[in-house]
Amino acid sequence: MVNGEVPLVVCVSSDVAVRERVVRQLDNCGAVVVCSDLAELRAMLFPTAESEAAESKPIVFGDLVVDTRAHLVTWRDNPLPLTRLERELLARLASPPISVWTYERLFSSVWGGAYLGDTAILHSAVKRLRRKLRAVPDGPEVQTIRGVGYRLALPS
Repeated sequence: MVNGEVPLVVCVSSDVAVRERVVRQLDNCGAVVVCSDLAELRAMLFPTAESEAAESKPIVFGDLVVDTRAHLVTWRDNPLPLTRLERELLARLASPPISVWTYERLFSSVWGGAYLGDTAILHSAVKRLRRKLRAVPDGPEVQTIRGVGYRLALPS
């Protein structure tokens, strides 16, 4: 501490054990902000009325309802067991106007970071989301637009 100032420590980690260890080790050292990803940190540091208003209304795409505020996704009124990341990804894909989401836009919107050309994390998240959507009878599907990105489609 310099001149009575209290330090601010920011920990961004998806690993719960790492976040817990940082909090334990820095107890009584000052303010500690702990987040699981950069999007969560940005939302905490720079809340906007626009993003809060957008998140307050459920996103409806056919029989799919994504309620980001309630952390709930339903297909034909049946809840889907999705992770936070999968819900965020599906919310973006289902947001009007329905269009192709480029890798860059998805990465920026869901992860809150700059796209550096490595699509592995995005492909992995889409793969897990697709697996869960396939388990839903006549559910929506995530389509690949080769070399560009993804879009959400309803069964025909």
